[in-house]
Amino acid sequence: MMLALIIAALAFGSWIYLLAARGGFWRASERDDNGQTPPYAGAAWPSVVAIVPARNEADLVAESVGALLRQRYSGAFCIVLVDDQSEDDTAAAVRRAAVANAATERVTVLAGAAVPDGWTGKLWAMAQGVGHADTLGERPEYLLFTDADIVCGPDVLAWLVARAQGSGLMLTSVMAKLRCESAAERALVPAFVFFFQMLYPFAWVNRADRSTAAAAGGCMLVRRDALAASGGLEAIRDALIDDCALARRLKRRGPIWLGLSERVRSVRPYPRVRDLRRMVARTAFAQLRFSPWCLGGTALAMAATYLAPPVLTLCGSGAARILGAAAWAAMTFALQPVLRYYRVSPLWGLALPAIAAVYLVFTLDSAYQHWRGRGGMWKGRAQAQARLAR
Repeated sequence: MMLALIIAALAFGSWIYLLAARGGFWRASERDDNGQTPPYAGAAWPSVVAIVPARNEADLVAESVGALLRQRYSGAFCIVLVDDQSEDDTAAAVRRAAVANAATERVTVLAGAAVPDGWTGKLWAMAQGVGHADTLGERPEYLLFTDADIVCGPDVLAWLVARAQGSGLMLTSVMAKLRCESAAERALVPAFVFFFQMLYPFAWVNRADRSTAAAAGGCMLVRRDALAASGGLEAIRDALIDDCALARRLKRRGPIWLGLSERVRSVRPYPRVRDLRRMVARTAFAQLRFSPWCLGGTALAMAATYLAPPVLTLCGSGAARILGAAAWAAMTFALQPVLRYYRVSPLWGLALPAIAAVYLVFTLDSAYQHWRGRGGMWKGRAQAQARLAR
C-alpha cells in the first residue's frame, strides 16, 4: 500500500511539473505566425540555396522539389539535390520536376560520393551540397536544409528569411506537420510530436538565456557564415540526431528559433505501426547517448509517469487511486493541444499510457538494433556505425 502511494505521488508530481514548469511545451503554441510573413526591411532579399539530400526517394521527391520551385521569393534562390547513391530513379524524378516547373536552370542534381568513414549518410550528402553551394559565383547568405519528403507552402521561404533577418537568427526551423491519415499515424504521430516538445520545449529553444537547443531537420534555414564559424557539418559528421546537434552548435553563436507549422508538411506515409517503429528506433537510443544506464532510467521513468497512473486508477485504492486518476487526467489534458493540431479525436488522450508503452518498446528495440550492429538503420545503412569508425 505504501509503495503504491509513493508511486502515485511521484506520478502526480511529475505531471504537475510537466504542466507547470516545463516551458509550456504541451500547449504547442510556438507556431510560424499562422502564415503571416514578418515585415522585411532589407534593401534586397538575401540569396538562398536549398540543399536536399535524397536516397531512394523517387516516389516523393518530385512533389518536394516542385514545391520549392514554386516559392514566392524575391531573392536569388536555387536548389542543389544530392542523390545519395540511390538505387531508384530519384535523379530522373527531380529532373522531370524541374522541367515541369520550367526551372531547369535553378536545379542541380549532384551524384553523391561514397560515404567516408566517420560520417552518417545524410550529413555527408548535406556536406556535398554545401560544398557545391560554396563554388557558386555568388555564395549564398543562407542555406535551406530540407528533406525529400517535405512540401513547403509557397510563402515559407520568404517567411523564414524575414524571420531570420528580423531577429538575427543563426537557425530558423519549423517542424513539418507529419502525415496523420492511417490508423497507425492517428494513434502514434501526435504523441511523437508531444514527446519531442517535452524533450525540447520550443519556448526554451527560442530563448537566448536558455541552453536548450533543437531543430527539425526537415526544414532548417541556416546562416552560411554561422555554419562555417561553428565548424561546418564536419563538426557533427557522426551525429544521428543531426538537426539537434547542429542547433546546439549554432545556438552558441546566436539565437535560434523552432516552431510548428501548418504550411510545411511531410508526405512520407507510415501506414503501419512497424513503419513508425523504424522511424523512432533509428534515433531513440542515440537520444540516450547509447547508455544502458540511461535506457534503464528512462524505462523506469516512463513506467512511473505513464503506465502506473491507469494501473493505480483501475486496481488501486484510497489516496493512491485518487492520485493515479489525477495523473491520468493530467496527461489526457496535456495531449489535447497536439491532438487538435492534428485534428484527431480528443479521446486519444486517454490512450496516452498505452501509446507511451508502445514508444518504450520502440526505444528498447532501438537499443537492441544498436547492439546487434544495425543502429540508425535508414535506407539500408546502419548509420550508427559512423560513430564506431570515427
